[in-house]
Amino acid sequence: MSQWSGEDPVIPFRVVMAQIDFLVGDIPGNAQKVITAARQSAETHQADVVVFPELCLTGYPPEDLLLRPSLDLRVSEAVDLLVAEKLPVAIVVGAPLRHNGLLYNAALVIADGAVTARYFKQFPPNYQVFDEKRYFAAGREACVADIHGVPVGLTVCEDIWSDGPVEQAALAGARLILNLNASPYDIDKQARRKALLERKARENRVCIVYVNLVGGQDELVFDGGSLVFDHSGILAVEAPQFAEGLYPVDFVLDHHCQPVSQPALPEPSLEQNVYRALVLGVRDYVNKNGFASVVLGLSGGVDSALTLAIAVDALGADRVRAVMMPFRYTADISLEDAEEEARALGVRYDVYSIEPMYDAFMAALAEPFAGTRPDTTEENLQARLRGVLLMSLSNKFRSLVLTTGNKSEMSVGYSTLYGDMAGGFDVLKDVPKTLVFRLCRYRNTVSEVIPARVITRPPSAELAPDQKDEDSLPGYDILDQILNLYVERDFSAEAIVAEGFDRADVERVTRLVDLNEYKRRQAPIGVRVTERGFGKDRRYPITNGWKIGR
Repeated sequence: MSQWSGEDPVIPFRVVMAQIDFLVGDIPGNAQKVITAARQSAETHQADVVVFPELCLTGYPPEDLLLRPSLDLRVSEAVDLLVAEKLPVAIVVGAPLRHNGLLYNAALVIADGAVTARYFKQFPPNYQVFDEKRYFAAGREACVADIHGVPVGLTVCEDIWSDGPVEQAALAGARLILNLNASPYDIDKQARRKALLERKARENRVCIVYVNLVGGQDELVFDGGSLVFDHSGILAVEAPQFAEGLYPVDFVLDHHCQPVSQPALPEPSLEQNVYRALVLGVRDYVNKNGFASVVLGLSGGVDSALTLAIAVDALGADRVRAVMMPFRYTADISLEDAEEEARALGVRYDVYSIEPMYDAFMAALAEPFAGTRPDTTEENLQARLRGVLLMSLSNKFRSLVLTTGNKSEMSVGYSTLYGDMAGGFDVLKDVPKTLVFRLCRYRNTVSEVIPARVITRPPSAELAPDQKDEDSLPGYDILDQILNLYVERDFSAEAIVAEGFDRADVERVTRLVDLNEYKRRQAPIGVRVTERGFGKDRRYPITNGWKIGR
């Protein structure tokens, strides 16, 4: 490629956005993924440079693996391997790099068998799910690298959300900004990214290539959706969300570094994107942790129906087992609907009554319970017997138990420790109940696998005669609004009441949220889809004297 001064005639330049799913901690395997993608980009796409996501060599987030004594050696060996390969294309990779005794979140340019430039992230984030200041020092300087004569500014993820790094690179002569990202999904994230990149590109008169990680890592899902904006702030290219791939972008180099626009992707609905996030989160958690299959309790209710559909879409019907565990309070329609769901999705379906086990337990507890009235203890015993059954199947067949509790239930403690909370991964942990219904309707537009009456009948745990969730909770349409304000937006109880909600409802719900922190600490992890889930986002003390009114 000839050198470009910015005044030369039009010269073609091709960047490949390597939107790839990396495995945290597998540094040699991740390095091999980089090599494979670089060679494919050179051979198939005739790339000039391939850009990878943030910390791609370690995977993201590596958390306390960054504190392991052998980290520097392993990363150094991976970088040396990439240099020794003398790849036929320049690459930009993310890696933790130690310099003068401090660890940095770095971007490296490797070309012609050498590291030709390096940049240290200037704004390690420390909010929501991010905890980078625990590990990384902050860089201070811009880096403008020469890649085939093009002045390219390097930035890493949070740098583009903050004032300084892009501006520094533009002032230093960069015409193209490469931004390496590990930006996790939430419902509104892509719209916020686009608004930010539009402004940054326009204000600084630079083109921005935003390359994002894809894949699931514990509770986080990275959605890809890599982007290119031109120097006037116009979106030129958008890669698909939730899909691995190598996405080439052509540039013409006249006075500006101008991307060649590609056809716009169809705008997905909120339900489609959340559903895809849940599917990807389940698939990667199961596969990356080496589980051959999953098992879940199928109750005939809406939550387990949606969880089953997601599991099948993530893993295939042959890797999913559904178990109905009826009791005397289980309605006939629940049995019928559960069987219909299992048949529609083609999974193995078993029915094991918990009645004999319940009777045996109650006989054993007859003496200590003498003189007491039945209460939630007996209800919880039903849930715990189901948990024992599922965990036994899990142990015997090495199958991960998927729990089915939603965010609304987890918020107020409408769940049983060692019962319906027993398992390894809660698919709907960050999905409010009202969104559960919407996702069921969305899934039925793809193929009808959830019976209509499962969606329309009043939700019930079926642990007592004629029991309904709304007997002890506000309606879910009200409950989810209160929970959104309290959990995700940090409104006080008084502020929520001021929004027009009934004081008694607000005080009861907020009290339940606070009281049940101890349960959530013992709950399995699950996919995060909102801006604030119950996990890395929200760390409240179990024992505390905080007053909820203000």
